[in-house]
Amino acid sequence: MTHSGFVALAGRPNVGKSTLVNHLVGEKVAIVSDKPQTTRRAIRGVATGDDWQLVLVDLPGVQRPRDPLTARMQARMQYELSESDAALFVLNGEQGVGPGDRFIAAAIREVGLPTVTAVNKADRLRRRGMVEALSAAGELDVQGEIFPISARTGEGVEDLQSALIELMPQGPFLYPPEERTDLPENVRLAELVREQVLARTRQELPHAAEVEIDELIERDEDGLLTVVARIWAETDSQKRILVGAGGRMVRDIGTAARIEIEALTGRRVHLDLNVRVRRGWRQDEALLDRLGID
Repeated sequence: MTHSGFVALAGRPNVGKSTLVNHLVGEKVAIVSDKPQTTRRAIRGVATGDDWQLVLVDLPGVQRPRDPLTARMQARMQYELSESDAALFVLNGEQGVGPGDRFIAAAIREVGLPTVTAVNKADRLRRRGMVEALSAAGELDVQGEIFPISARTGEGVEDLQSALIELMPQGPFLYPPEERTDLPENVRLAELVREQVLARTRQELPHAAEVEIDELIERDEDGLLTVVARIWAETDSQKRILVGAGGRMVRDIGTAARIEIEALTGRRVHLDLNVRVRRGWRQDEALLDRLGID
């Protein structure tokens, strides 16, 4: 008999949820950055064993809604949490428990989901620091086991996975065993480009930039995949930063993103990347719909 179900990953921004999803799935399905708002969509990663399947839903980090974009992100977090079979509550062991963690703990208790708590970044903590982090996690009064883990190295992740599998209901696989995510290809490629934007920008720009794939062109004769993409910025000054002196910034973003896209697709890639301004795109409901941020 197989067991399968949805696991909602809840946690403050930058606690390591995306890194953990990628480790459990065994493939990069969620982009990783130390910037807030890295995860804007509910990213589903599928981990499958012989008789079990975990559909891991990497949720946007909890934050106060400031505009239609962040309001959608918060609503998606709450919806996915209510519709899942279990929750995986991720804490940053280095930072200690804060108001955001307590808010999420209350939301999990309210929903009443079976829960496993992961205290991440165990590889960076001495024994005393980890004991203190585990004690603080226990004081949040969320039901279920607590595991010290390192999403980066994999320490403790196997035991965490086993605990999640035990919480899954009996039932058939929800996705084909070979599938790793249900993200559309254009969104997945756009996210790889945005990851490189996040890696190279500071202050407001990571929040103000989004990426959209305009066209994918496959050439049968030599297997070349042409990806036509645009980076949306909100102001002309942001565009100048993203383009860079002599176009250097956008070239660096494109080169790094092309390497990631080639690794994902297993094909030679030509990335045609440009930067455009769309003022107030975070308030543009139609564009948010088109970008798949719902």
